Order: sequence, then C-alpha cells, then structure tokens
Amino acid sequence: MSARARRGAVIALTTLTSLALVAPATAAAPPGKVPVASGYLGAVSSIDADATAAGIEVLRHGGNAVDAAVATAAALGVTDPFSAGVGGGGFVVFYEARTGKVHTLDGRETAPAAADENLFVENGKPIPFAEAVTSGLSVGTPSTPATWRDALRRWGTRPLSDMLRPAERIARGGFVVDKTFHDQIAGNATRFAAFPATRELYLPGGAPPAVGSRFRNPDLADTYRELGATGTGALYHGRIGADVVRTVRQPPVDPAAGLTVRPGRLAAEDLRAYRTVEREPTHTRYRGLDVYGMPAPSSGGLTVGEALNILESADLGTLGNTEYLHRFLESTRLAFADRNRWIGDPAFVDVPARELISQEFADSRACLINPAQALVSPVAPGDPRNPAPCAAGGTPAPTPYEGEHTTHLTTADRWGNVVAYTLTIEQEGGSGMVVPGRGFLLNNELTDFSFTPVTPGVPDPNLPGAGKRPRSSMAPTIVLRHGKPLVAVGSPGGASIITTVLQVLTGRLDRGLPLVDAIAAPRASQRNSDAAQVEQAFLDQPETAALRALGQEFAERPSEIGAVTGVERLPDGRWRAAAEPVRRGGGAAAVVLPHGR
Repeated sequence: MSARARRGAVIALTTLTSLALVAPATAAAPPGKVPVASGYLGAVSSIDADATAAGIEVLRHGGNAVDAAVATAAALGVTDPFSAGVGGGGFVVFYEARTGKVHTLDGRETAPAAADENLFVENGKPIPFAEAVTSGLSVGTPSTPATWRDALRRWGTRPLSDMLRPAERIARGGFVVDKTFHDQIAGNATRFAAFPATRELYLPGGAPPAVGSRFRNPDLADTYRELGATGTGALYHGRIGADVVRTVRQPPVDPAAGLTVRPGRLAAEDLRAYRTVEREPTHTRYRGLDVYGMPAPSSGGLTVGEALNILESADLGTLGNTEYLHRFLESTRLAFADRNRWIGDPAFVDVPARELISQEFADSRACLINPAQALVSPVAPGDPRNPAPCAAGGTPAPTPYEGEHTTHLTTADRWGNVVAYTLTIEQEGGSGMVVPGRGFLLNNELTDFSFTPVTPGVPDPNLPGAGKRPRSSMAPTIVLRHGKPLVAVGSPGGASIITTVLQVLTGRLDRGLPLVDAIAAPRASQRNSDAAQVEQAFLDQPETAALRALGQEFAERPSEIGAVTGVERLPDGRWRAAAEPVRRGGGAAAVVLPHGR
C-alpha cells in the first residue's frame, strides 16, 4: 500500500490522534528513565524519557515506526537541544516490513555555494578549531526539518504537523531539568553567554537552570507550530530561513564578550536548494546475518561493515575476552586507516564503496592482525580496488577530530517496521548561536570537513566544497536474520560512533550478551591512533594488563564514550528496547504494551 493510501485509510484515527497529542501541559508526566523494556505493538529507545514517551504515544495511536521516529526526534530537539534539533541534520535507516527492503535517507547538512576548500584557512593557515566551531563559518544548511518531511512522505502515515505537536507541548509546558542538561549548559557557559539569545534562553539570571527546575522554550514551541502549520517551506523559503541566514551572516554576538565570531556564507539560495537524498544502504553479510548501514557521505556503514568483515575470519564467540578485545581493537585500527583515505561525499569524490566492504579486501587487511602483537599506528590504508594480501605500504591518514554530541533513537512498530535514526548539531551546543526568536541552536557541522589535507601530498576526500556534505561517522544500523529484523542500534560520539556500534554488535551477536549488557559494557575506541581512547571501567578490567602486554596502548577519556539506543525482535514476537543504564544520565526504553499487561 502506498503512503498516500495508508494516510487515507487512517484519516479518522489521525483526527483522534491529533486530539490526543495536543493534551495540555498539565498532562501526566512520562515515566522515569528505564534502560530496558520488553513487550508488544512497538518500541522506542532514546536518551530522554519525554522524547521516548512522545514516540510511544504516536505508536499507541496507530502511527508507524517512521512517525514515531519523527515525533521522538522533534521532542529531543527540546530536551536534548545541545545534541540535535531544527538547526542540524542526520541520517535515517528504515526497514520496511511490507517489502522487506532497507532504505536510507541522507539528511546531512551541506556547505554553502560560496564555500571552497579554503573555507577554514586564513593567511595560509587553518583557523584554530575552537574559533571555527563558534562561528557562522561552521554552519551548514540545516536539514533536519527536510529529513522529517521526506521520511514521512516516503514511509510515514501521519502529517508533520501532528508529529510536531508532542514536542511543541513539551517546549511550551516545560520539562524537568536533570543533571546532564544542567552540566551541558555549564560546560558551554562562556560561549553561550556571548550570544544574547543563547544567554537569555540557557543562562537565565546568568546561571544554568537548576536541576529539578522546569525549563520552557516558548520560542521553539512557536517554531514547531509554524513548521506544522505552514510546512518546512517556512525554513527553506520563508521567515524562519531568513532568520537563520541573518544569524549566520551577522552573528549576534555581544561586543562585551570579547569573542571573535566570524560570519558565515550561508545564503537563502542554499536553503532553497537543499535536498535530502535516498541512497542505497551499505550491506554486509556477517555470520549469516545481513547488516545494513548508512553509506557515504557517512563513513559509518562502510567502516562498521569493513571491520565486521575483518572479524569474520575469527570465531569471536569462542575466544577469551582478551583475544576478542585485541581483535576488535585491531579491526577498527585497520578500518579507520581505510576510512580516512577513501570516504567523502560521493557527489564530489569517487568512493570505492563496494570494494571497501568486499570480503576480499577485508581478508587482505585481516591477515595483518597478529594475535600476539598489536599493530603500530598510524597504519597505512590499503587499496580496495587492488587488494594485495597483507600489504602494509603507503602513507598513513590519521583520524581528525569530530564533534561528539550527537543523539540516536530507535523505533519499531506493530507491523514490524524499524527505524534507526542518528541526528546531530555536531559539538555540544553546536555553533553556540540560538537563532533569535526561534529557540534553536545552529549546527557547526562544517567543522567535520578537513580544514587542510590530513596527510600532505595525499588526496583528502573530505575537504570543503560548494554544496558538499562533510564526512560523518554516524552509523545507524539494522541487522536482519532471514530477512526479518533482529537488532537495530546506533550511538552519538563523533568518530567513536563507529567503534561503539561495532562493539555493541559483536557483544550481542558474537559474545551472546543481552542487548542492554552489550550497551553497558566498558568501551574502547581505537581509530588508528597510538593509544585507544577508553573509559575508566575498561582500564579496570583484568584483561587490560594482558592487552597492554600485546602492545595495545590506552588513554583514558575524560568523558563517556557514546550513548547507545537499540531495539531487537525476540523469538516470541515481542520487541525489546534497550538504552544506556548509566551513560549521559541513562537512556529511556519503552514499549507500547508491556508483557503481562
């Protein structure tokens, strides 16, 4: 049945849903955060209880997984605004139960038409990274509203206006500030204070809102109402867009802040020209399962796929924990060497996608792994078009920094549809600039580009360009068994997204951990660097000393790595939603009909 026909079949139910979703702000509060839930008729997992509740409400009133994903994402724009929102972008991976096909939607931001490869270069030198972040130069064309619109048009059953109502209600009525929300503002207080609109919203009285207080964002509520009433044209052709362009080109910075904020190049024509792209998903066969992910310009699907293929030759389920972790770290060391050299926006560079996730290429890389000794980084990339067994030549391409404060949500419905959706504004707090009168932060996605070639003399596929999409590490992933959903996961974390998703997948699929335990396991992220970034809990494991004896080096990361959400289909037909028990204050998993009720 077409999306148009499905909409027609649910007109009456949609009317009832619309009434249900505009309940007053005094409606009962959502349940507290629970990291795992099992039951029937659908599931939602996100980092926030209010957002998860919004998605569950849509499922409960007959919406599908795509509808629920949009409603959840819009609510995260209110409650997790330093990671995602109207001013950002993202990637959707969707399993369609009716056809058994996996689709993707590229909602990545684009560089302005006025950008070139020297976007972040002044006087022959790259701009300091921190100055590039907090600037108009870093702002790519906001694409999240277009992603919501196009996902609903292709695969949803409800109009965008209905799916924005829960978020509007939360923004207008407010939500309870938790420690994570408070700390994120505190960590950005200096630059937030430099912009009057940001300061007024997030530093009332000069300080972050107190934990336990109620936070309201009426400007964002009005923005959602306008997008719902007039459509996304309000951003791409109308008044909201004009406000965005003005903010980027004339950053509203307080002169007393003493902060240099460079103007950007975004123009109204860039907004009018923006288009999402439906792309063929990456597809990897792993131990008889089908693993689907996001293709370029995301490096997530290709790099996770290559690492899985590298690991295919070892029976990870029977290895001791030390050997398993050693092979996991080596697989991502090699896969990142190849990612950095070959992956960029396929509209601008020739990405050898099929070759990168071929088993032949993976085998040529896997034979470099020595069970008794770690490789020395940076490892040189291989040539996926001409794979030579165990080749170790060439010039290494180190992994540049990426912002880490993205968010991920996962949804499933009663018909068996599944969505894995990762969305972002890049850094925690994006560019730091709230659009005056609109209540949302603008992204700093363009700092995902390489400012200059990572390796002098070697082609860099990720330099800026007019209309180009910066390379991403977002890795929304759906795994099928015999053509049916088995598990879907994703995570924030910049480049560590890839290693996080891989670690959760191998923990669940190879090591037999329950999904919530695979998510909770101590994390390590080796991205072709001398030392893998690790959490303190990873250093506390008894295996760490043995890994060091193999030559693995570790550097403790001051913050947690990732914040995974996922869903899986259980053998008895129930859905299980899972999220972080602790990281980022814990996630929120829920189902429509819990078992036993």
